[in-house]
Amino acid sequence: MIVHLTGKFTHKSPTYTIIDVGGVGYEVKISLHTFSTIKAWDSGILLVHQYIKGDVHTLYGFASIEEKYWFLHLINVNSVGPRTAMTILSSLNPTELKQAIMSNQVGVLKSIKGIGDKAAQRIVLELKDKLTHSLVVEDSPGATQCPDLIAQEALTALIKLGISKHVAEKAIVRTQKEYPGELPLETLIKRALQVA
Repeated sequence: MIVHLTGKFTHKSPTYTIIDVGGVGYEVKISLHTFSTIKAWDSGILLVHQYIKGDVHTLYGFASIEEKYWFLHLINVNSVGPRTAMTILSSLNPTELKQAIMSNQVGVLKSIKGIGDKAAQRIVLELKDKLTHSLVVEDSPGATQCPDLIAQEALTALIKLGISKHVAEKAIVRTQKEYPGELPLETLIKRALQVA
């Protein structure tokens, strides 16, 4: 699985780029948000998600971990494929998308081409639930908020280790409450394992 590419950008357009890595050119689909970031770069690194469907292998690239994070969540929503996810990320940057979801702004999502009422509601419902229950420690005395990405990576690791999602989520929240302050990923996983 390809997770990132580092090389020279030999072509850049609003929807895709070609990045030369050691003499091999990779075509990578990108959002308008990533295009605006890399358009001034001669070379650099793109975080990549390799999407495989049948015989077709497509690379989707992101200039930031936040954008990749949202892409991965979006394609897990029923009826939202990679193309739709990239359209959403071309219309809203990660911060705007999070705000729209957390404040139930279905209309903002519906204004994006190809997103109907049902799809917009599904995105808000499913992703708000994930943000609320999986990634953010609820406000309470002594509780702190752990960065979304670290918590999500810890959750993924715990699930791969055989712990159910529900138990893993509770373990992460409990660990974050017991150890105020930002924990490194490895420490969060180890301590969550102890209470899972």
